[in-house]
Amino acid sequence: MNLKPPAAPGTRNLITDVPGLMVGQAQDLNLRTGVTVILPDDRAVAACDVRGGGPGTRETDALAPENLVEAIDAIVLSGGSVYGLAAADGVVSWLGARGRGYGLVNRPGVPKSPVVPGAILYDVANGGDRDWGEDPPYRRLGREAVEAAGLDFQLGTAGAGTGAMAGSLKGGTGSASILAADGIAVGAVVCVNSFGSVVSGDNKSFWAAPFEMDGEFGGQGSAGLSAQPDVWGLAKADPQARMNTTIACVATDVVLTPAQAKRVAVMAQDGLARSIRPVHAPFDGDVVFALSTGRRPLEGGDFTIARIGALAADCLARAVARAVYEATPWPGSDVRCWRDL
Repeated sequence: MNLKPPAAPGTRNLITDVPGLMVGQAQDLNLRTGVTVILPDDRAVAACDVRGGGPGTRETDALAPENLVEAIDAIVLSGGSVYGLAAADGVVSWLGARGRGYGLVNRPGVPKSPVVPGAILYDVANGGDRDWGEDPPYRRLGREAVEAAGLDFQLGTAGAGTGAMAGSLKGGTGSASILAADGIAVGAVVCVNSFGSVVSGDNKSFWAAPFEMDGEFGGQGSAGLSAQPDVWGLAKADPQARMNTTIACVATDVVLTPAQAKRVAVMAQDGLARSIRPVHAPFDGDVVFALSTGRRPLEGGDFTIARIGALAADCLARAVARAVYEATPWPGSDVRCWRDL
C-alpha cells in the first residue's frame, strides 16, 4: 500500500512556494499597466519556450544551452508592448547596484552584468493614459516591482496582468503551486492577455476545471465544458497581430541543467493549451520561462524531468484560471469580468 500523502498546493498556492524564489509587482491603474518580477535568491538556471506568433522578448538567446551564460538573476514580465521591455532596465540597475550579476572580469571597479530575460504583453489599447511622451513608465515600474519582491503577491488585476484581457473577459496575473509526495516543489506565475477564451462557451466553466484544486477558482467543476469546431465562445472578436499574449514562468527547486529546464518549459506550454482556446495563434506572443532554484538534487533522471514538466503544465493551467477568477475591473470602467457571467 502506498502511504505517501497526495500532492497538494503549497502554503500560499503561489510560485513562491518553490524555495528560493520571491515575486515583486508594481502597477499603475491610471495607465492600466504593470510589471511582475520573478527574483531568485541566487542566480538560477533558466530556459524559455516561445510558441506565439507575435512575441516580444529580451535576453532569451542568452538562455540557449549552448551559450555562455548558464544562469539568470531575475525574469521580468511586463505590460506595455515594446515599451515594456524597458522594465528590465530598472531591474538590471537595481541588481547591479547590489553587486548581483554575471562577472566575466572579477576585479574592483568592473560592474557585474545582471542577466534579466523578459517578455511583454500588449495592453496599450485598453483605454489607459498613454500620454507619456519620451518617458514611458516601465523602467520605474520595473525598479518598483523588484523592490517590492517578497513571498506574497496579489493576483488578478495586478502586476503585468493589470491591463490584460483574457479573450473578452478581464485578464490578469495568476499563480499556483504543487508540492509532490516526495517533496519536489513546482509553481507557476502567468499574466493572461490571450486572444482565446479561458471558459467554455459563455458560461463560468473554466477549461482548466479538471485541474482545479481545493476550489481555487470557484469550484464550478467540468460539467459545463463543451467544445465545438470553430466555435470559440468568449475569445476576442477582432484579434490583431501583437495585441494578445500570455507570458509565464514556471519554477522548481530541483537542480536542472539548461537543457533540462528547456524541456520543462516546452512541457509547461501544455498548461496554456489546457486552459485557453485557441492559443499560440499568429497574433499571440505566448512565452513560458522555466527556472530552477537548485535547492534539491535531481533524483530519478529523465523520469523526474518528465514529472516536473507535467506538474508545471498542471500548475500553469490552474494559474491561468486563477488570474481570470481573481480579476477585478479597472477603477471607473465597466470591463466584463468572470464574476459578471
